[in-house]
Amino acid sequence: MSRWLSLYAVAAYAFLHLPLAVLAVFSFNSSRVTAWESFSFTWYRAAFTDPQLSEATVNSFLIGAAATILATAIGTLCAYALWKRGSLPITSTLYLSMVTPEIVLGIALLALYQWMFRYLGLQLGLHTVILAHVMFCTAYVVTVVAARLRSIDASLEEAALDLGATDWQAFHRVTLPQLVPAIVSAALLVFITSFDDFVITSLVAGVDSETLPMVIYAMARKGFNPAVNAISTMIVLGLGVLILLSSRLERKP
Repeated sequence: MSRWLSLYAVAAYAFLHLPLAVLAVFSFNSSRVTAWESFSFTWYRAAFTDPQLSEATVNSFLIGAAATILATAIGTLCAYALWKRGSLPITSTLYLSMVTPEIVLGIALLALYQWMFRYLGLQLGLHTVILAHVMFCTAYVVTVVAARLRSIDASLEEAALDLGATDWQAFHRVTLPQLVPAIVSAALLVFITSFDDFVITSLVAGVDSETLPMVIYAMARKGFNPAVNAISTMIVLGLGVLILLSSRLERKP
């Protein structure tokens, strides 16, 4: 039984990661087709010198960083409020954005923006993408931080209050240090989710706010471009490191 389970696990991992391995291998192929010719960094140089990819990469990092800062701050305070003044209906509805299909959220946000901007005179752009990412990423922060809060002894904060600390001092000096691993883990998860999002971003982005997934999709639709292999390999490796770091921090006591 143990041997069959090991073989099953290997087969499952191969099914999940073999396409990514093939993608990484052919990113070093000098040929434009899927027939191997020779090892080369040609398509990595092409990816770094492409102005459209460079602009999209900068946009993705700006959006990811802004969404991470805002969603982490909002989500941490929301999780703390629910821990102190828990409400089952509010907690249950919090996960609505996590189970709602992205296409539905994207259309809903687009309709909201169009209705608001009709009176404000604004256009779609980086700011609308950031707001959209903050909206659906906050729930992830609340989930991760709330799980950490449930393992914290609430009597420690009560003891600090009894000893003369204010509410802010008790939170800042007693509770917050225990939340740091969960907060960092949630921040990494938000950045990964924001950087990787395509469906919602494509609906609420302006003409000057294309992200890297949007540009890669557009390049793939026009025809096979080996530079996509190179940039996709770098994304997979970068996000993989962040996922491993997030998982390690989440398990940290």
